[in-house]
Amino acid sequence: MSEWRIPLSDLDYGAAEEEAVLRVLRSKWLSMGAEVEAFEAEFAALAGTKHALAVANGTAALHLAYLALGLRTGDEVIQPAINFVAAANMTLAVGAIPVFGDIVGLEEPTIDPSEVTRRISPRTKAVVVMHYGGYLPRMSEILEICRGHGIALIEDACHAVGARYEDATSRMPHGKMAGSMGDIACFSFFSNKNLAVGEGGMITTDDDALAARVRLLRSHGMTTLTWDRHRGHADSYDVVVHGYNYRLDEIRAALGRVQLRKLQANNASRKQWVTEYRRRLSGLPGWIVPFAEYQGDSSCHLSVLVAPDPESRSRVLRALKEARIQTSLHYPPVPCFKTFGPSRADDIPRSVTYAGRAITLPLYPGMTAAAVEETCAVIRGYA
Repeated sequence: MSEWRIPLSDLDYGAAEEEAVLRVLRSKWLSMGAEVEAFEAEFAALAGTKHALAVANGTAALHLAYLALGLRTGDEVIQPAINFVAAANMTLAVGAIPVFGDIVGLEEPTIDPSEVTRRISPRTKAVVVMHYGGYLPRMSEILEICRGHGIALIEDACHAVGARYEDATSRMPHGKMAGSMGDIACFSFFSNKNLAVGEGGMITTDDDALAARVRLLRSHGMTTLTWDRHRGHADSYDVVVHGYNYRLDEIRAALGRVQLRKLQANNASRKQWVTEYRRRLSGLPGWIVPFAEYQGDSSCHLSVLVAPDPESRSRVLRALKEARIQTSLHYPPVPCFKTFGPSRADDIPRSVTYAGRAITLPLYPGMTAAAVEETCAVIRGYA
């Protein structure tokens, strides 16, 4: 990160993480074991779900969620065009067909419920919602659509650990946590996430059958684990489904437990800096700070600014790079990637516009007011 004076993201790591790793090394047990079990229990308590199942990464979580729901060749899965490519890749991995929906708009870049309704067909078996930047979409509307059509709802909550949904206009109970509203939900603990362990992920669900299937699939379809046999709880195993090695290891689970304890304070810090960005940038003519009217308690994973046009975006990006302030784009529209065939940009116009004008700004708990002000000063100077 030495290239950047203000990086896009940074870790809150210190002595507690070092001690957690040493604790695992001293135990001499590295594979899925006691740390993973404790991490799962603590995460389930945070999410307010019956089950939390640790896995190798967020992509593995999505793959297992699709498999546990029984998605197969020819099924259609409606999902947002603005998302990381993993959700679409795993749709194809199980033989299903990704069907991309447009966002609500530049101020609210999450999937539009009307797009979900418009794209339902007899082959639709699931809807994926993505909690973009830590902001949940219009969940009450989408839940009603899915329930009305008998369609499974999958939460891609990789940005939203610790986020809480609020909707004063809906009949749904307020204060539901991200990961507790759909049939099954997926989290990522990649290095730039709010809860970061390098690699790692989690699946949450209240459905006992889905949880049981995930447990089998994440470890080769085996009926017992090495950890069970190590503790004398089993002396053999059967293989009852064709599964995968999607387990989480003890070191990452131990790191995750420390990061989980820091999560509330770190999310609060993120919210502070997002508020500062919004205060300093919301008056720029033609520029948009998304989610200004958001009602819920966001995890504030991203802070995004939307330019009036692509030319303005390019001008500000050049100025920020020259100032050694790191930025990014979340995300190019998935259906426009070459591997998904001929571009269907005309079918997702708002997503295409958003991707051509959005700038992801630096955001992490350890930011300073000076770093936020310098970033905003550069933007204001070239906007």
